[in-house]
Amino acid sequence: MSLISMPFVDTGFDIGLHVVATVVMVATATALAVGFWKVHDLPINKAHKEQHHQVALITALTWIGFFLHWVWVVAVIVAFVDGEKALRRIRDVWREEKPNEPTMLEENDHA
Repeated sequence: MSLISMPFVDTGFDIGLHVVATVVMVATATALAVGFWKVHDLPINKAHKEQHHQVALITALTWIGFFLHWVWVVAVIVAFVDGEKALRRIRDVWREEKPNEPTMLEENDHA
């Protein structure tokens, strides 16, 4: 007899523990794969839901993102940021008049 006894060795319970461990391992790996897939598909789902104009671009970027992960970040940005609205806001900020600066009309009235 050895100094360290091995419980459940050479019993039917040993096989049962191996089966349970295998099922838990496969279930965990499957859950991780499905979760990764769901998170990775977020840009495509958002683009389809919002009827984005660049659905094909977002889809291509998402698939490329499986191998080059930074490309997936670009797909998320393109999918979740409304480009037209952002450009309009930038244009409005650019054209926004400062309160202390006279406008062209005021300059012409004083001349």
